[in-house]
Amino acid sequence: MPEESPIADGQDTAREKAAEFEDRWRRTLADLDNLRKRFSKDLGRGRLASRNEAMAAWLPVLDNLELALSHAEEDTNPVMDGVRAVRDQAVDVLARLGYPRQDEVGVPFDPHRHEVVGTADDPDRPDGVVISVVRPGYGEDETQLRPAAVVVNRRG
Repeated sequence: MPEESPIADGQDTAREKAAEFEDRWRRTLADLDNLRKRFSKDLGRGRLASRNEAMAAWLPVLDNLELALSHAEEDTNPVMDGVRAVRDQAVDVLARLGYPRQDEVGVPFDPHRHEVVGTADDPDRPDGVVISVVRPGYGEDETQLRPAAVVVNRRG
C-alpha cells in the first residue's frame, strides 16, 4: 500500500481550510444581509413613530379650532369663516399625509377605531352602533393618532 505524500496531505488540509473559510464568509454575508434588513425595518418604524408623534402634537390645535367653531355655532362673520377654512385645511393636510379624519355616525362600534365615552338608548338604531362623535379620531391602523371618542347605542 503506497503511503500518501506530505504534499497531498497538505493539499487536503488546504482544501479543508478553504472550505471552512468559504463557509464562514457565506455565513458572515448572510448575517450582514439580515442586519441590513433589520436596520431598514427598524429605521422605517422609527420614522413612522416620529411622524405620528409630530402629527399628534397638532391635534390639540385642531381640537381648539373645533371648540371655537362650536361656540360660534352658525356665525357667518368673516373671522369665523377664516377659522372654518383653517380647520378644513388642517383636516385636509392630515388626510393627505395618511391620517384621515374618523367621525362617522351610524357605523358599528370598532374598539380599534373608537373609544366609548358614553352610551344611549335609541330604539331607531341597532345595538352597538355609533350614535354621535364627541371628538373625531385621526388615522388608521398603525398610523392612528387617536381613536374617535364616541357615544354608542345600547338598547335595553
